Amino acid sequence: MTRKVKLIVERHEDGYIAYPLGLREGVAIVGEGDTYEEALADVTSAVRFTLETAREDEVFDDELSVLEAVVTEAEVPVGIKVPG
Repeated sequence: MTRKVKLIVERHEDGYIAYPLGLREGVAIVGEGDTYEEALADVTSAVRFTLETAREDEVFDDELSVLEAVVTEAEVPVGIKVPG
């Protein structure tokens, strides 16, 4: 049996990190690598290992099922002084 998992892969100056969406609170799974492919393989392996050591319903929260993930940008003001 398989499960489709939505993953986020981020590129940083020093490499890539990847993590799945829809995890239960308190569950953290992260992969990393020098390339996109390495990070993807690492997080896939980490998800597989986690599911070998914990039940699926202990890892994923199906009520938080992510149908689609979108990355976008928004401009926000910075440097605003908070009264106090």
